Amino acid sequence: MGRVGLTAERVTVVGAEVADEVGFDRVSMSEVARRLGVKDASLYTHVRGLEDLRGRIALLAADEKTIGIAEATVGRAGKDALVAFANAWREYAHRHPGRYAATQTPIQIDPELVAKAAGPRRAVELTYGMLRAYGLEEPDLTDAVRVLRSTFHGFVTLEAAGGFAHARSPQQTWDRALDALHILLENWPSSREGDSP
Repeated sequence: MGRVGLTAERVTVVGAEVADEVGFDRVSMSEVARRLGVKDASLYTHVRGLEDLRGRIALLAADEKTIGIAEATVGRAGKDALVAFANAWREYAHRHPGRYAATQTPIQIDPELVAKAAGPRRAVELTYGMLRAYGLEEPDLTDAVRVLRSTFHGFVTLEAAGGFAHARSPQQTWDRALDALHILLENWPSSREGDSP
């Protein structure tokens, strides 16, 4: 029988805390067990192993990040929505670096848990909803999502690694990048005939 009060959810939250402190790729069952004051074996009553735990952390992080973006973008459209969306994304990456890293990795977990998770599905809905305000349809929607994700992820990853050593502040560059993305989305080139979705 597992320790009283120990649940898969509690193990996942502690795993997420470890990820933020030491990095997602350095999360271990031993460290999570140590923080919970239990033996490693006790965790296996609640999670199947390290890959399962990492998948659960990724789903938790996707939920948290999506909630933040939804709250930031509610009632907004066009550039206002784009800026709010991007800023919520960046803020989450800064506040929870390990959890953010988890959102960028393939999820290796029970497909039933993935199917029940609202975060990943809601993230897609929010992103596509924001982009439809720019009049985009498939396959342009998918292309635009990839451009935004690449830009946001690339920026926050370089920023976290200290990759912006120039005297100009990263915030100024971020603001200009969002201006440029807005202009790009307003003037998105139409798909060529014959493009498949």
